Amino acid sequence: MSAYFDAYLDALETRHPQSREQALMTRLPQLIAQAQTAAGWAAILQGVQASDIKSRTALAQLPVTRKSDLKQIQRSALPFGALTTTGLRQMNRIFMSPGPIFDPEGRSPDWWRFARPLHAVGLRAGHLIQNCFSYHFTPAAFMVEGAAARIGCTVIPAGTGQTEMQVQAIVELRPDAYVGTPSFLKIIIEKAAEMGADISSLQYAVVGAEALPPSLRLWLQEHGIPNVVQMYATADIGNIAYETVSDGALNPGMILDEDLILEIVRPGTGDLVAEGEVGEVVVTSFNPDYPLVRFGTGDMSAILPGISPCGRTNTRIKGWMGRADQTTKVKGMFVHPSQVAEVIKRHPEIRKARLVVTGELANDAMTLHCESTMRDAALKAAIVDSLREVTKLRGDVLFVDDLQLPNDGKVIDDARSYQ
Repeated sequence: MSAYFDAYLDALETRHPQSREQALMTRLPQLIAQAQTAAGWAAILQGVQASDIKSRTALAQLPVTRKSDLKQIQRSALPFGALTTTGLRQMNRIFMSPGPIFDPEGRSPDWWRFARPLHAVGLRAGHLIQNCFSYHFTPAAFMVEGAAARIGCTVIPAGTGQTEMQVQAIVELRPDAYVGTPSFLKIIIEKAAEMGADISSLQYAVVGAEALPPSLRLWLQEHGIPNVVQMYATADIGNIAYETVSDGALNPGMILDEDLILEIVRPGTGDLVAEGEVGEVVVTSFNPDYPLVRFGTGDMSAILPGISPCGRTNTRIKGWMGRADQTTKVKGMFVHPSQVAEVIKRHPEIRKARLVVTGELANDAMTLHCESTMRDAALKAAIVDSLREVTKLRGDVLFVDDLQLPNDGKVIDDARSYQ
C-alpha cells in the first residue's frame, strides 16, 4: 500500500474543492429525480423540476424536512414515511429509535460511510475493535461493523453494559481500539482501575452519540488512550463529519463526509446563514436507498474556514454545538418534547412539567420538575416509572411550587456544560 492510501481512505478526500463541488452539483438533479420516485418525497418536492436543481442556490429554494417531523411523517405511511426508494423487504436491516422513528439500512458495503472516521484515526486492516455501541434496535453498532469490514478490521461485538466483561475482553483479547460513547469508555477505564486490570492495549478511541467536552477528552488521554477522536453521525444519515489527526495532534474542526451537501441555516427556517455563523445543520444525502433532500438534523454547528492540516480538502464544521430544537441526548439517546408530553398525559395530577438535564463529564442526569396537585411518594414513583418506560432512560422527579417553572414554553432544559 502506498503512503498516500495509508494516509487517506481514497482519492476523494484530497480532490480540489472545485472538483468536489462540480461533482456534487452534477449529481444533484439525479438525486432529486431519484427522491421523487418515492411518494413521500414526491409530495414534499411537488412542482419541482429535478433538472433545474443543479446549484446550491436552487437547492436552497427547496423546503427543509426536519428530523423533528419524522415521527409524524412516518405515522402517515409506516415505517419510513414513503421516503425510501428501496422496498422495505429489500433492506438489510430496520432500526427503531425512541419516538419511535424507524431507520433503514441498505445492502451496499459500508452503507453508513463510516470507514472514513475509523481510517482517519489510524485504524487499518488487522486492527481489533471493541465495538461498544448498542446492538439493540439502533444502528450505531452496525455502522461500525460495515466500516470495519471495508477496512479489514476484526470486531468484538461488545455492545453496552456488563462492565466487568468489557474489561475482561480487553485484558484477554487485547483490542487496539474502542468505539462507542465517551461516557462508557470512562466507566470501563474506572472499572479496570478498580479491578487492577491492564487495558493498555487500547490506543485508539472513536467516540460519538453524545458530547465530548475537552475535559473528558483530556481525562481519557491522561488515563491511557492517546488517540481520542469524535465523529458526528445520525441514524438517518450515517457519518456526517469526523475529526482527524496529523502527527499525533488533533486537527481543528470536523471533516464533512464526501457523499453529502452541507448547509447551515437559521434555526426554524431554510435560510442560509453567513459562513462561520452558528445555525442548524441541514444535509442532502446521496443515498441510493434513502435519499434525503435538505434534511434538518436539529443540530447546531458552524463552518470553519480553510483547509484541514491533515490534507483532506472537504468543508470543516466546528463540531456539534447543541440542539436547534428542544430535543436533546441523554447517555447517547434522544429525548423528545413529545415524550415529556406523553409522561404528563399519563398523570393528570401534573399541571406543568419541565425535564432538566444536568451533569458533568459523562454523568448525565435528568429530572422531571413537576407542578402537581399531589406530591406523595406513590405518585413520584409512578412518574419515575413512566419516565423510564417512555424515554428508555432512568430519571428522577422533583415536585416544585406552583408557578415556579418559567412561562417560556420550554419543555426540555439542557443545563449541562460542554466546556
